[in-house]
Amino acid sequence: MGISVENTSPAPPASPAGKGAGSVTRLGDRLFSGLSRGSGVLLLVIMAAIAVFLTVRAVHAISQDHGNFLTSSEWNANATPPVFGIAVLLYGTLVSSVIAMVLAVPVAVGIALFMTHYAPRKVGGTLAYIVDLLAAVPSIVYGLWGALFLVPHLSGLTSWLDKYLGWTVIFDQSNPGTAPRNLFTVGILLAIMILPIITNVSREVIRQVPQAHEEAALALGATRWETIRMAVLPFARSGIISASMLGLGRALGETMAVATVLSSSNVLSAHLLDPGGGTFAANIAAHFGEATDLGRDALIASGLVLFVITLVVNGAARVIIARRKEYSGANA
Repeated sequence: MGISVENTSPAPPASPAGKGAGSVTRLGDRLFSGLSRGSGVLLLVIMAAIAVFLTVRAVHAISQDHGNFLTSSEWNANATPPVFGIAVLLYGTLVSSVIAMVLAVPVAVGIALFMTHYAPRKVGGTLAYIVDLLAAVPSIVYGLWGALFLVPHLSGLTSWLDKYLGWTVIFDQSNPGTAPRNLFTVGILLAIMILPIITNVSREVIRQVPQAHEEAALALGATRWETIRMAVLPFARSGIISASMLGLGRALGETMAVATVLSSSNVLSAHLLDPGGGTFAANIAAHFGEATDLGRDALIASGLVLFVITLVVNGAARVIIARRKEYSGANA
């Protein structure tokens, strides 16, 4: 004859209505949740306010422009009638930023890999400290260094490019022997300026690669470079893209360093070694002090274009990262 034993343990208390698992119940949690949500909403409001302000002032200026705002190369917003356009500024901003990215990103990723996977700990720590110091140097210091040191010492490089690569038109120099105050020099200077940002972020992302991934690759017989190529870079790819976008944002908006080095002009030329050109930020800094009310609105209109370019670049970066989720560390 079997004896049945009933379970007499008390049943767990029922959750109060509306307070399921994971819900916010404490006062501190509610405050933190509200502050976080409010911060996100406040950021969107600020961005919208900036966009509205720029748009209103830009529409007022463009409506009085007697030139084509998108295709005109002349910038004379204080004239009667006013004539201004962003063709030279748009071209100079994009070209100098592209040059900076092409030069800076491979070097920055290489430095980050060297500090994390090749250099001894003391050497890597010292190099990381030096890179951090470079990130703290003010823009005007970079500009003075570029004007007094970089420009005179680039004459030989520009002459060599003109001699051997002048057939490409891009490196053809119309007036040989002139000081290289051009978009090519600006691109090199911007590359040096954004190098610490990309290096630091890439280094921290690479450090987050799980050690098990690298050990597994080494256990299968991979060399150090094969381990980096197959285990480290796929994991860190989205972070490296984000670091590059941070550097590109600084390159697009750099002001004083570009204004110090570049010999601005309204000539739109495909010859990167010819003096001249301009960027949005440098043009605003150069003309804002003497601008009339309409001139300020014209400069704000150019700032709106730069604002849109920045949003497009960041949006494109988000799309690239989203398409590479399967390779990111989020799914590791």
